[in-house]
Amino acid sequence: MDERREQDGTMRTSTRDLDELHGRMRSWLSGRLGCPVTLSELSHPSGNGMSSETLLFDASWASGEGGRKVECVARMAPASEAVPVFPSYDLGRQFEVMRMARERAGVPAPRTLWFEPDPEPLGAPFFVMERLSGRVPPDVLPYTFEGWLLEASPAEREGLQRESVAVLARLHDAPFTVQELRPLQLDGPGDSALRRHVDDQRAYYEWAHSSMRIPLLERAFDWLEEHWPADPGPDVLSWGDARIGNMIYHGFTPVAVLDWEMAAVGPRELDISWMIFLHRFFQDITEVMELPGLPDFMRREDVCRAYEEMTGYRPRDMEFYEMYAALRHGVIMARVWHRRIHFGEQPMPADPDDLVMHRATIERMLDGSYWA
Repeated sequence: MDERREQDGTMRTSTRDLDELHGRMRSWLSGRLGCPVTLSELSHPSGNGMSSETLLFDASWASGEGGRKVECVARMAPASEAVPVFPSYDLGRQFEVMRMARERAGVPAPRTLWFEPDPEPLGAPFFVMERLSGRVPPDVLPYTFEGWLLEASPAEREGLQRESVAVLARLHDAPFTVQELRPLQLDGPGDSALRRHVDDQRAYYEWAHSSMRIPLLERAFDWLEEHWPADPGPDVLSWGDARIGNMIYHGFTPVAVLDWEMAAVGPRELDISWMIFLHRFFQDITEVMELPGLPDFMRREDVCRAYEEMTGYRPRDMEFYEMYAALRHGVIMARVWHRRIHFGEQPMPADPDDLVMHRATIERMLDGSYWA
């Protein structure tokens, strides 16, 4: 059961013509390499993730060492008419973060190949990276419903869980210098990386949902202020979208770590809580459908114990960070819902809180019953 996957989603994200992009990509790459290049047809992948536009293709050319063929993935910002998920897409930053994670932290981010900051060749800046094969826990249908991870033995799932947490441990313990991390610090006047991170998310909410306020998410922002950690702890390079659906596995070992557009400097708990919450998100959907799912997978106590064993650091204030993960996911998914409405795939709900798929989860966090 070998499943090919790269970074993008099954929902519509593109308004661009692939035939036109094919000619422009071939011309650009031929100029970049200084020789004629043959490209396969361009395609959009089906899989996980819903923000950037992704192109898959094979590139072949002759070099002094003989013929070469490389399986490639290109990432470019979506066109403005496609209702982008995020207000900006700093692809050069993503390119550099992936290089740092691979070379300095030993995290298996895909090998970066080329970055083009000029929008002229394809209509937007883009980068190209190595394309890897393997299998990924899917979002649709979620891996908690069916598939290879659900069918695995408890020992195999425990091994995958531990190896996935180890990716976070390696990234967070990497010996990055202050100078290396400075370009990844979020802007703002806050007195800590966590304050700047939350303020940045609030600004993102204002950008994404100014035309239709979502009271539930605003209540969650207020809850964060009332439960702010006394000591946010040490800052590290945070992957941002740290979940098993953004990893390619061979067997039960991660061989590629994908989707770095949310990377930033912040507390370790940002990634730890995101990994825990995103599994719980799918598990809750599964239980609503009266299916068993994977209730013993990615539990907070197990993930935090493994992380502490690997790093010597004990995660703290996890209720705060799980609420923050649920809030961040809510802002993003409500924006994705707006995209679906734009493309005629979904009607606008009467209650704006219904734009948040996990509305009931956040309501339970707000009243405390989620952790009871």
